[in-house]
Amino acid sequence: MKAVRVVIHGRVHGVWFRSWTLDRAAACGLSGWVRNRRDGTVEALFAGEDAAIEAMIAACGEGPPAARVTRVERFEAELPVELGFRQLPTV
Repeated sequence: MKAVRVVIHGRVHGVWFRSWTLDRAAACGLSGWVRNRRDGTVEALFAGEDAAIEAMIAACGEGPPAARVTRVERFEAELPVELGFRQLPTV
């Protein structure tokens, strides 16, 4: 199991990106979290099997129908303490 943190840029606020991420990540069996950032990006931590993480990151490159993703940055991360996927407050 590994963890990857991503920062998603583009038109990602006000388009249900966090809810879409919650549903997708849970369906992929991932743990972690998603949150809006005040700079207009969405940040997420995905933890689980390599293939599931890669599929989720690829999906984030498209996002929900109203989103317009311009870039997805990825960073190595530590595994989350809690299992399951949740939404965190904006930072």
